[in-house]
Amino acid sequence: MSQCLNPECLSLNPANFQFCQKCGNKLLLVERYWAKSILGLGGFGRTFLAVDEFKPSKPPCVIKQFLPQGQGTKTVEKAAELFAQEAERLELLGQHPQIPELFAYFSVGSRQYLVQEFIQGKTLQQELNNHGVFNEIQIRELLIDLLSVLQFVHSHNVIHRDIKPENIIRREADKKLVLVDFGASKTIPKGQRQTIIETVIGSAEYCAPEQSVGKPQLVSDLYSLGVTCLHLLTQMSPFDIYDAMEMEWAWRDCLNGNFVSDELGKVLDGLVEQKLKQRYQKIEDVLADLQPSISTVQQNTVLQYSTSSDVPLVSVGKINYKKLRDLLAAGKWKEADEETGNCMLKVTKRDKEGWFRAKDIDNFPCEDLGTIDKLWVKYSNGKFGFSVQKKIYQSLGGTRQYDQKIWEALGDKVGWRQGGSWLGYSDLDFHLNTHYTGHLPGVAGLVAGWVWRLSLVYLFSRAEICRV
Repeated sequence: MSQCLNPECLSLNPANFQFCQKCGNKLLLVERYWAKSILGLGGFGRTFLAVDEFKPSKPPCVIKQFLPQGQGTKTVEKAAELFAQEAERLELLGQHPQIPELFAYFSVGSRQYLVQEFIQGKTLQQELNNHGVFNEIQIRELLIDLLSVLQFVHSHNVIHRDIKPENIIRREADKKLVLVDFGASKTIPKGQRQTIIETVIGSAEYCAPEQSVGKPQLVSDLYSLGVTCLHLLTQMSPFDIYDAMEMEWAWRDCLNGNFVSDELGKVLDGLVEQKLKQRYQKIEDVLADLQPSISTVQQNTVLQYSTSSDVPLVSVGKINYKKLRDLLAAGKWKEADEETGNCMLKVTKRDKEGWFRAKDIDNFPCEDLGTIDKLWVKYSNGKFGFSVQKKIYQSLGGTRQYDQKIWEALGDKVGWRQGGSWLGYSDLDFHLNTHYTGHLPGVAGLVAGWVWRLSLVYLFSRAEICRV
């Protein structure tokens, strides 16, 4: 099918038709590009998925058509100027592998077009909608990836001015994050201080205070990136996690069990600082505060704790938790999960039967439950553990009473269910960088079984009593 580019028509036509059957508009743009479908509509233009007929492989590309939404001559002229500037900046910035490359910029009749690289993948907003909140490890990796892109952009004295989850795509081919939509970007002449009040532009929820009054700075992008992280951590509108009365961010109150370390919290606070002079001033400073932690994450986030003994291995049932601690410290998540099941069965003296009764869970020693949970939470940097699962379960409305819908919602949230089906034990993701917070412990294959479902419901109740 071919999409008509006439803004008043937009009809779909059979493939290889030269003219729109409805309005007669020519379908092959500059004798080269077939528009196939509408991708989106922004403030300055409509975007189309297209095909480049000039190349043998007929690769996909994106056509962006200038289509201002504002009214008035001055508004339209300003929009046209920004559209032309976007093409200029893409030609310059598209040299970076994580910014779309500009292929062409031209006018046809009274309409302007630019053609750019098509990035196959999902936006971070789509990932959030599909998989739920991001965890600390994902936020750290996101920051490292995008800060390097911003370094390149800012080195050319360009402010993006519209950083938000919808404008960041995770490229399917290599999982790298790609920064898109430079339609709102602006160049600041080198060494020149921003004094003229500019047209306010950008998405209000993610807009830095100085940008919202027409005086954007390079660090305005850092603010927007920080707010993007807060949205991904909480799945709440930035408007709803900012306390206007107290004039401060309240994002920590909206985490719902999603663990964020004090270290990362300080970095995020530094990014979203309302006062310009108190915000991070250099990307290098943000990277310096993140790099030690990222290095740890790349080594399973646990090497710094491998010789630590600050979690007392307390056991009423005289269970030796040293093996569990060592497996977790080494990042051997599957083996640690199996050892957790073995220890719990030994505590309840059900190791021969291999499963729990309700009364076994109700009488599970708080000391042992606390030891097991603290080990999991510590060595996963707050990502795994019964207490993590309990908080997610309770946030969904879960109680001691089993509810199938809530249980299925929990399964979707922590990744035990995918596509509406429960995973088998061998299909679980035994890696710290799994997308799902609370994915482990899965406890040796009993995740999808009816007995384990009831056992976990009772275990969450027991954890609440034990204040785990």
